[in-house]
This record gives sequence, structure tokens and C-alpha cells, in this order.
Amino acid sequence: MSTEGGSKAIIAALSANLGIAVTKFVAFGLTQSSSMLAEGIHSLADSGNQVLLLVGGKRAERRANEEHPFGYGRSRFLYAFIVSVILFSVGGLFALYEAWHKWQHPEPIENWQWVPVAVLLIAIVMEGLSLRTAVGEASPSREGRSWWRFIRETKSPELPVVLLEDTAALTGLVFALFGVGMTLATDDGRWDAIGTAMIGLLLIVVAGILAMETSSLLVGEGADPKDLEKIKTALVGEGVNGVIHIRTLYVGPDELMVAAKIAVVPTESAVEVAEAINEAEARVRAAVPEAKLIFLEPDIAHGSGGPAGVPGA
Repeated sequence: MSTEGGSKAIIAALSANLGIAVTKFVAFGLTQSSSMLAEGIHSLADSGNQVLLLVGGKRAERRANEEHPFGYGRSRFLYAFIVSVILFSVGGLFALYEAWHKWQHPEPIENWQWVPVAVLLIAIVMEGLSLRTAVGEASPSREGRSWWRFIRETKSPELPVVLLEDTAALTGLVFALFGVGMTLATDDGRWDAIGTAMIGLLLIVVAGILAMETSSLLVGEGADPKDLEKIKTALVGEGVNGVIHIRTLYVGPDELMVAAKIAVVPTESAVEVAEAINEAEARVRAAVPEAKLIFLEPDIAHGSGGPAGVPGA
């Protein structure tokens, strides 16, 4: 996934959420519906999250230096993790608190009864358009995988965050519409509290998924098995008999580090060894373009080929 594609989806989601947040808060001011307040806070939190993703993407573009020799690519992972924390604390926990308060003191919606329904229907349309943009930007990178597998496996955090946020927003709007609709139909404000609680639980679940996925990237993930096999295959060629051991690590969403000990053909010429290493690096970059940092240690091949894949020093 390109950073440009992720930024387009983020900006689309940010524009939708800012507009939706304003209308929800206006609707809450007129009706005092807790579902509308919870949804307003939800949209406000989502807007802040999208700003954080943009900041993380910008900070990740800083050049490598002596203090950070591998660059700042992981800033995108860090800011995506902060998003999950905000979604949990600001969105989920606040909604649950508001639901508990409303359950203790239920109030029917007496004024401007049509306002929350109209706002929610408009918000559903706007969130749907935002989700469609995110789906369109993510589709080329999905490569036939299911959406859940794409979210689990992709190394670029922006689109999965926006996809999950927009899906949660649409689902939350349906929950809010349910709570408001039942409150209007029964004049019982506890339905409003139920809708608000459903929104809070939804946000906590989504925040938990985001936290698990982004924390895994922060700790450090290597190439997926498919790309790892491509790299091993590409390393073997003229002058290289096999791969003794290999380690990979994503130092940023679009930058994979490869460190390998390779079995080279016995030769008395250091030039030939250097040429074999250079050719092996070129083959790896052609097979897996994300492999931008490649460190190869040559060793003498034993027998007809090296013990590929065997860990060692």
C-alpha cells in the first residue's frame, strides 16, 4: 500500500468525521440524547485519530541520522497504536459512562424529535462514502485476501485503522438509530442508554483489535512466509549456493531489512565474492521491492549447497 493511498483515505475520513461531529453535537444540544452525545464524542475522537495518523506519516518521512540509523518509519506504527488507546479511552469508556448515567436517570426525547433521526441518517450516508474511499484505496493491496486477513497481515497501519474506524462508525450509527428510535417509540430513555452502551462496547472491541495489531508491528515483525521464500530463492544464484540463515525485520511499513549468511562458491578472488553478493542483493530487491536494507555475510559452501534455513552464527 502506498503512503499516498493511505493519506487519501485518512483525509476523506477526517472530512466526513468533522462534519458529522458538528451535526451530532447540535442534535445533542437540541434533544439531550445520550446516544447522540456518545456518537458526537466518537466522531470527535475519530477526527483526532486521523490527525494523528497524518502526523505519524509526516514524521516517518524524516531522514535517517546517527541517533536513528534506520530512519523513522516506525513512527507510523507508534501513532496508529496511540489511535487505538484514544479510541478505547475517549470513545469507548466515555460512551459506557454516559450509558450508565442515562440508565440511572432515563429521560425521553421530547424536543426536536426528528432531529436525531435525520442527523443519524445523514451521518450513515457520509460514513458510507468515507468507507467506500478506504475500501477503494485498500483493494489494490489486498491481492485477493479477505478483509480480515488483509487487516491482520498488512504492514501499513493507516488503511486498516481507517477501515476499522469507518466500519465501527457505521455500526455505531445503526446502534444509535436503534436506541433513539426505540426511545421515541416507547418514551423510555433507557433504550437510549442501551444504544449508547452498545456503541461503547463496539469501540472498545475495535480499539482492542487495533492495539493488538499495531503493538505487534511496534515490537517488530519480519517478512511474511511468502516473501521470505521469495527472498531465499532470489539469494541463490551465480556465485551463491545456498542460505545458511536469514533474519528479516520491518523497520517501517515500506522498508524491510534483510540480514543473511549465504554460502558462496569457494574462490580466491574477493572481487568475485563481492560481485556474487551484489548480484544476490539485486535479485532480492527485484523479488521483494520492500527489501531496501540488505546485509549479507558470505561463508564458504560445504558440499554442493549450503544448509539453507539453518540458524547459526
